[in-house]
Amino acid sequence: MVTKTPLAPQLESIVGAAGVVSRTQLEAPLANALAQTVTPNTQIDCTVKPNTQAELAEIIALAHRNRWGVLPVGSGSKLSWGGLVQADPPNPPYQGGQRELVAVSTERLNQLIDHAAGDLTVTAEAGMKFAHLQQILASKAQFLALDPAFPQMATLGGIVATGDSGFLRHRYGGVRDQLIGLSFVRADGQIAKAGGRVVKNVAGYDLMKLFTGSYGTLGIICQVTFRVYPLPAASQTVALTGSPDAIARAAQTLLASALTPTAVELLSPQLVASCLGQRDTGLLVRFQSIPESVQEQSNRLLEVGKALGLQGTSLGGDDQAQLWQKLREQLDAPAAEPAILCKIGVKPTLAAGALTQMDTLLSPSGAGAIHSGSGLGVLRFAGENLTDRVLKIRSVCQEKGGFLTVLQAPVSVKQQLDVWGYTGNALDLMRLIKRQFDPENILSPGRFVGGI
Repeated sequence: MVTKTPLAPQLESIVGAAGVVSRTQLEAPLANALAQTVTPNTQIDCTVKPNTQAELAEIIALAHRNRWGVLPVGSGSKLSWGGLVQADPPNPPYQGGQRELVAVSTERLNQLIDHAAGDLTVTAEAGMKFAHLQQILASKAQFLALDPAFPQMATLGGIVATGDSGFLRHRYGGVRDQLIGLSFVRADGQIAKAGGRVVKNVAGYDLMKLFTGSYGTLGIICQVTFRVYPLPAASQTVALTGSPDAIARAAQTLLASALTPTAVELLSPQLVASCLGQRDTGLLVRFQSIPESVQEQSNRLLEVGKALGLQGTSLGGDDQAQLWQKLREQLDAPAAEPAILCKIGVKPTLAAGALTQMDTLLSPSGAGAIHSGSGLGVLRFAGENLTDRVLKIRSVCQEKGGFLTVLQAPVSVKQQLDVWGYTGNALDLMRLIKRQFDPENILSPGRFVGGI
């Protein structure tokens, strides 16, 4: 059995009284996010906010000695994604009664460490907001080529922990392709480092890829290094709308051509109606380069669309920015009623057909977008029979050679189904890695695939 000990006094000895917040003192947004992250019988005792990476390490060492559960928290924007955290997970090695669970916030770990503009790299603490980093980079005409959910709130550590890449992955790849170094606090409280501050760093085991999308189950990320890119001189977006078959042919023609888009998104009819005012399947393509190249590529794609009987339009400047912002808001916006947010994958060649097949299941106000090149996408829908609709949409994805993972959903829905829907054969390996990094199972217990 675990001996109960008051958490707050021990944590205050590390960060001071102002750095420890009881669950009754939490502000509503974070309190609500935490409530959507744990099982109904799990209680977070308090939230602690270290001021330095050294304090973070000391907190985790304390938790390790006392076998407290630890839930890493950034801004809380994606805290409710993934499985439900349990203070008393069923999987070994933890045995005993209900143990304490503490949320550890990286909110105050938000400093820029280094921006090597000439080397196209940037290093910052994990609690820095994505939007703040983009402002810093923009002053040197550079940017981080990610487009995560909740861009104003999302922290760098949270983006890595959830592997949240966004629309730009077609040209620049995912988070793991741009993360070239990180520091993290191990489950025993030791600070470890991987990678470095140079783009071509191939020495050692690639922990950057392992930590991307690990949902805080292997360690607490405290510092990250990304490669960055020059801001493009020009940008233009082509929107094509029409029948699913014609949209699919347009996407296949584009991907087989010499054109070099930065984003290629297939949009469900509901999303097209919200963003473009038409009830058709859509294809949204962004080109970014020098002005002459952008204009030429946009014209060529419009010609492809015209030949296929699609309606096409080209947007630049504020109109373009507002379109992509509206698309992001439609997928991110919290619903007035219980809603489901899913990450899906299908074979790219079947993506347009999959969106059409899901149309009635997403109605009346759902939205779906799929990256045409990779087949990865997101769905959001609300209303009744949520669990049943998730299972039906998952079946569609599996028929198309893919998967469906529930990111955000009411706790009651997550308790009724397998959030991850994993059907591969690597679960034993995942559990072995978890035991290697966190033998006491204190980090985000129960949140990952298979209850890891």
